[in-house]
Amino acid sequence: MEKVSLKRTPLYDLISVKAKMVDFAGFEMPIMFSSIKEEHQAVRNNVGMFDVSHMGEIRIEGPDALENVQRLVTNDVSKLQIGQAQYNLFCLPNGGVVDDLLVYRLDEDAFWLVVNASNIEKDVAHVREYVTGDVTVTDESNAYGQIAIQGPVAEQVLGRLTDMPLADIKFFRFMTGDVAGVSTIVSRSGYTGEDGFELYARAEDVAAIWSALEAEGVTPCGLGSRDTLRFEACLPLYGHELDETVTPFEANLNFAVKLDTEFIGKDALVKQKEDIPRRLIGLRLLGRGIARQGATVEVDGETIGVVTTGTMPPTVNESIAWARVDRRFAEATHFIVEVRGKKIEAERVPTPFYKRK
Repeated sequence: MEKVSLKRTPLYDLISVKAKMVDFAGFEMPIMFSSIKEEHQAVRNNVGMFDVSHMGEIRIEGPDALENVQRLVTNDVSKLQIGQAQYNLFCLPNGGVVDDLLVYRLDEDAFWLVVNASNIEKDVAHVREYVTGDVTVTDESNAYGQIAIQGPVAEQVLGRLTDMPLADIKFFRFMTGDVAGVSTIVSRSGYTGEDGFELYARAEDVAAIWSALEAEGVTPCGLGSRDTLRFEACLPLYGHELDETVTPFEANLNFAVKLDTEFIGKDALVKQKEDIPRRLIGLRLLGRGIARQGATVEVDGETIGVVTTGTMPPTVNESIAWARVDRRFAEATHFIVEVRGKKIEAERVPTPFYKRK
């Protein structure tokens, strides 16, 4: 069998000597540097940083950029000011989710779409299929690196490396300036449930930022803790809570769908809104075991759903799961989850599992 060559981020040489590396979405990425628990707690209690340079960036610009981006995504991008970002979704005509993404408004006629690494080629093809008029689409995924610095003291630490007024950057806002001497887009956003920033710099320059943050004592973190952090905060992961067979409504992402705009998949979602067949709910297992993705969920012997993500994350420190269940049972309180052939009782719990004070 031919060996598949994995892609590497601009930070590979810096981090590969210190981290356990794994294949993730075709990239050789760090799963952890020390331990998932230690890195998770660093972000919850102090500050950690992640190499997320594998994410994709698609630039859409031109006189018809706004019209095209509006048609591509489910949220209302016309409300975006320059310097503002917005959570969004690409949908198929049948309402299934192609990807979830962030849309940045760089200028009046320029947008940046930050997409999942596993979907870059698919997303670029999707965009090119549907854009029309006076607009240019550029895949800039290889041109940029990205570092996420997350945690309650992220602003304090990052402030030592920049003159930018970080306190003025509100949630889902961004500005451009120098960080550690490198021109950087600094966005107040993240994927951990904590305060923090996502830093975008040219691929050839991003290593200088990583090294400067490391010198400030920021804990390097891998994808393992990134997953436990996002799960506790109930932030969806494509391939788990989202895919082309799942609509935004079935993933509890109603807030990101504006049916008073025109977008691909709108007609299907208008119809489904009156009768959403499946819902995501939170579960806590009452017996020993961890419900991984794909574990079946039962009520009175009937399989009524499936676990999308499950683990025992460090902050919650209980065996919890996110499950997509038949809407008839979305308000039920007690369930059975099958874990490796063993049936374990579970109870419904509120989500998100964790919310910062």
